Amino acid sequence: MTERKPPGVSFESFVDRQIRQAGERGDFADLPGFGKPLASLDAPYDELWWIKGKLHREGFAVLPPALALRKEAEDAREALKAARTERQARALLTEINDKIRTALRRPPPGPPLNLKEFDVEAELTRWRESRESRY
Repeated sequence: MTERKPPGVSFESFVDRQIRQAGERGDFADLPGFGKPLASLDAPYDELWWIKGKLHREGFAVLPPALALRKEAEDAREALKAARTERQARALLTEINDKIRTALRRPPPGPPLNLKEFDVEAELTRWRESRESRY
């Protein structure tokens, strides 16, 4: 709890003193983001910056569930290219297939899903061929 500003002391010097004392006590050590540049410091001012930040921190998706799953399937295909081992690639495909299977059983609201499960063996064959062509 901060103390009240005594009468006769300018507001600026009162605040400066409190900041200095807090720094000496170590109240500013271990703050999140310490030593890192401020995010979007050079970005133009956005009136809704705090709402967008809150939605991002809460994991709120702007896309309808069907479109979000389509995007996730595209991302999985790209991540498959970067997989280092066949085990990683298989796990990635299995995970996205589980999500697609669930969505096909209970279609999410919004636009049509227009997805089918990945053929794991066919995708792994392509993955192996692309790795062999690189080396």
